[in-house]
Amino acid sequence: MTNQQRIIGIVKKFSSTAATPDVEESLFASGYLDSFALPDMIGALESEFGIKVPDSDLNPRKFDSISRIEEYLESRG
Repeated sequence: MTNQQRIIGIVKKFSSTAATPDVEESLFASGYLDSFALPDMIGALESEFGIKVPDSDLNPRKFDSISRIEEYLESRG
């Protein structure tokens, strides 16, 4: 399973819709996620990818799309 597939699985877990978002689509503007789901989704990303997201990075803009999440995770090593 690719990282992108793993991210999509996590997003769908916390999404208010069963549809699969496009990788460049805004998860918040499209209604897949809201700000209340963000902390839970980040916790799942931390567990899945073995990282720690610092409080300073808890910004919806960093996690606005599948591709942005993937870029963020790559930057975290």
